[in-house]
Amino acid sequence: MRLMLEPRAERSALIAVAAPLIAIALSLVTAVILFAVMGKNPIVALDVYFVAPLTDPYSLGEIAVKATPLVMVAVGLSLCYVANIWNIGAEGQFLAGAVAGSWIAVSTNGSGAGHWVLPAMLLLGALGGALYALIPAICKVRFGASEILTSLMLVYVANLGLDYLVRGPWRDPHGLNFPMTADFDPVATVPTLFDGSRVHAGSIAALVVVMLAAVFLGRTIMGFEIRLVGAAPRAARFSGFNAERLVLFTFAISGALAGLAGIVEVAGPVGHLQPGISPGYGFTAIIVAFLGRLNPVGILIAGLFLALTFIGGEGAQIAMKVPLDLTKVFQGILLFYVLACDSLIVHRIRFVGMTRKPAHAAP
Repeated sequence: MRLMLEPRAERSALIAVAAPLIAIALSLVTAVILFAVMGKNPIVALDVYFVAPLTDPYSLGEIAVKATPLVMVAVGLSLCYVANIWNIGAEGQFLAGAVAGSWIAVSTNGSGAGHWVLPAMLLLGALGGALYALIPAICKVRFGASEILTSLMLVYVANLGLDYLVRGPWRDPHGLNFPMTADFDPVATVPTLFDGSRVHAGSIAALVVVMLAAVFLGRTIMGFEIRLVGAAPRAARFSGFNAERLVLFTFAISGALAGLAGIVEVAGPVGHLQPGISPGYGFTAIIVAFLGRLNPVGILIAGLFLALTFIGGEGAQIAMKVPLDLTKVFQGILLFYVLACDSLIVHRIRFVGMTRKPAHAAP
């Protein structure tokens, strides 16, 4: 007896919509089992993770801060995934944008530069992320290389490049030998929206990105091309759509949004460039994109939920003495269930009996 997945003749629209909720429910059940195995009270743990942050005004602001880069990166990734183009290296593009935009802040630090600095940083951050994303795109179009592998490997290159800069030429000479740049000037930082809170103008930019992406995918010719190439590639070829151009375009937009998220994070909550500016936003955004059904509005909701797990994980680390990496475990479990539910929407499980070969008669 063995298991097989066979395509479904019809797909339930209701189940497709409910799949993210089913995945979340299964993830919570698995989390309860994990907490019980660790000797922690599951009810208390779920309260610390998912309820307590929603009852504290400061934690609500922190959720918005964490959701900002997740949403921006995930919206860009969704454009690739809708077209069946697999950008896995958003983490590297996030770091590339942060480094590119920070170059202006480091170069003008203490020089009394005007208010042009921040717009230039944002523009250069988006450009840096786009150019970095075009490397795997060009390798795919020109040489047929797997964009999954090349984009993923470039994450490590970006990480090492950032580490070199903050430990070498960009290190703050008055920073007590810590690997970081000097704090950015006020003109090079993203303004906060509320006193006593870290919520910044980047959160508004994330909402604008969501709205623009929704209009782009639903109301433009290029958005239609992206959806058609992903749903029916043969029909797209017959329609005259250029698949290679689409690879370059989607990677560039995805990288630009990841790079913009990177410089917004550095110029906003962090305030200087240092290693570890991302707790894995580029990888977590993959979960956000699929949990949001590759829909910009769904991605916004999913981004807020994943941000809640970050803040809840930090609270659980303090209150319950559990490792912070448990949050990554939960996010990985969530991705597993999301992909499993998506597979079962398209396929059904079938049990197939093993047939024995007839025994040969003796000569």
